[in-house]
Amino acid sequence: MNKIFAILIFLFCFNLKAQELNCDVQINAEQTGQANLSVFKTLKNSLQEFINTNSWTGRELPPEQRINCSMFITVSALDDENFSASIQVQSSRPVFGSDMVTPLFNYNDEDFNFSYRQYQPLNYNQNSYSSNLVSVVSFYVYTILGLDADSFQQNGGTPFFEEAKQIVTVAQQSNSSGWQPSGNNRSRFRLNADLLSNSFQGYRDALYTYHREGLDVMHDNITEGKQAIAVAIENLREMNSLRRNSLLLRVFFDAKSDEIIDVFTGGPDVGTRGLTQKLNSMAPNYARKWRQIQ
Repeated sequence: MNKIFAILIFLFCFNLKAQELNCDVQINAEQTGQANLSVFKTLKNSLQEFINTNSWTGRELPPEQRINCSMFITVSALDDENFSASIQVQSSRPVFGSDMVTPLFNYNDEDFNFSYRQYQPLNYNQNSYSSNLVSVVSFYVYTILGLDADSFQQNGGTPFFEEAKQIVTVAQQSNSSGWQPSGNNRSRFRLNADLLSNSFQGYRDALYTYHREGLDVMHDNITEGKQAIAVAIENLREMNSLRRNSLLLRVFFDAKSDEIIDVFTGGPDVGTRGLTQKLNSMAPNYARKWRQIQ
């Protein structure tokens, strides 16, 4: 009995150590006309278990420190075991000294075709390619981990982006779309290459300044926090002056446009007129939103 109890305690502790993410997976299969097939429920449960119980970093995190994220998969067609789909990936992190959570990543990947046999095991191996399903999901797990780390420590996400790069390199042998250097400028290859490129260091600088020096100090000093967020936006403007209309610039504003309005509407003035001009020059498609800043 004591031996069984000890084994159960060991397994419980191992599962606690293995979890770094709290990911909600949703699958919408309405477009297939077969949304009630059990394979979609099995796939959802398998992915959720794969993401939330796998040890991605080797770190031990208590439940309150796990990264909240979601993956919303829209299946447009199903042919036997072949799925045509897209995946919307989102992640957030808490803001220090408040009950607020802030979005970090909001990304729609339309190149998500994969094969899946019901109940097949999902296993990640850094050095081998098992399936496009495993590779795409693992790629976004490490991208989420990297962005979260960057928001707490300057360039803290580099090891995770390097792991994602290894996934890209290994997956290129499959000839599946989204992994190749040419083609779609919103590809996984492009996203990862830009995150690791010195040319787009301004994006990663902005992530750190915006969150650690901006949002995280606003509970103590609203003016100082808003000024830091304005500096983060200036980092992006400088990056944009050298590499215009980059993917990472769109990634930033896709996640942050609503929050920027909330931060700069009302409260201490930190020069919103110049800020609005910068925002309009970088993200004119959000011009209607920027007009709300006063």
